[in-house]
Amino acid sequence: MTEQPRVRMKICWIKAGGLVPLDFGGRIRSFQMVKALAERHDVTMFTFYPEQSVDLHPQLRNMFSDLVLTPQRLPPSRSAADFLLYASTFFTGLPHSMAKYYTKALRRKLADVLRRGFDVVVCDFMFPAGLLDWNSGTKIVLFTHNVESEIWERQAKVARSWVERTGSRREFRTMREAEIKYARLADRVVTVSERNKEFFAQYAPPGRIAVVSTGVDLDYFHPTPEAELPDRVVFTGSYNWPPNRDAAEWYFDEILPIIREQVPGIESWIVGKSPPASLRRRAEADPAFHVTGRVEDVREYLRPCPVYVVPMRGGSGTRLKVFEAMASGKAVVSTPIGAEGLPAVHERNILLADSPAEFARQVVRVLKDEGLRRRLGAAARSLVEESFSWKKAAEEFEAILLRTARGAPEES
Repeated sequence: MTEQPRVRMKICWIKAGGLVPLDFGGRIRSFQMVKALAERHDVTMFTFYPEQSVDLHPQLRNMFSDLVLTPQRLPPSRSAADFLLYASTFFTGLPHSMAKYYTKALRRKLADVLRRGFDVVVCDFMFPAGLLDWNSGTKIVLFTHNVESEIWERQAKVARSWVERTGSRREFRTMREAEIKYARLADRVVTVSERNKEFFAQYAPPGRIAVVSTGVDLDYFHPTPEAELPDRVVFTGSYNWPPNRDAAEWYFDEILPIIREQVPGIESWIVGKSPPASLRRRAEADPAFHVTGRVEDVREYLRPCPVYVVPMRGGSGTRLKVFEAMASGKAVVSTPIGAEGLPAVHERNILLADSPAEFARQVVRVLKDEGLRRRLGAAARSLVEESFSWKKAAEEFEAILLRTARGAPEES
């Protein structure tokens, strides 16, 4: 370990949105970190999340010292009840994405758990922050997977309707206020990239900010070039997250037509859960544009596609899906925003493009040049092998918690 523990810590890990299924990057990162910690420390997992028809969380009980589950009945997205819930949170001063969870029952349940006493509390993502007593004397680590306000700021710029644009702008303003407030109150802020660290360093002393690596399962994701088929590209994600939905729609509307001018037989695979009706309509109109919905094993869709695309115009933090594609030895074409937080270098282990025309040009280039694909894929695999295992990331996070519990500053 980076720093060998002298004591067994008592940790409370608080997570909004649930921990399973492992179907998007934030959950995967949280799961890998807390799983490793629970093997060495007494971890109480407290998580609240929308009710699930099949709830996998009870299967995790043996992983933790205690597992406290609080499923909540939230209305369907964009329903009348959802708009009423939004209205009820409008004057709280908090982002709706935080306040929608904050029932009196949830506050009481969490307060009861925290009265047990812990060496350190992990506030996983910004969303549970408004539930905590930041003046209790308990050490609190704020684990920020993204700069959440940046996601909403970017979403407002690409929103297709005034309703979505107005809502995104409000979420941006209130989330920025929350990030500033809780970064100043936290005993430690953990970020997933140096770029995100620079944002939080505006509001918290450098000695209270740490960066933890992103990881990837290098055995699970590995190259299989013999399975690749020509003229296929793939993008993976959860499409109930607006930046992923916008990326897929932008690719279809503005990038794909340009690619088709030179690669008429191009097949595009949009893989992941919760694709909206807008994406499904595009797939119905175009038999070479495939929208899968949720899949059991994303590798089945990565293997046959020689190019992985990341046409993202929003989001923040680092994207585990890009690490998974790189570990799989794929040639990756991304926007600069899609590759933020990754130590990837254009033309060395990734291709970067910002405009639809340039993005399409890079996709066509790599589809037509097998040597270039192989070189980029091999370099991408080498990058993640050298620096991005989950074991390394978990060791870093454990060392951060130990320093926080002891009241030690971050190492420069």
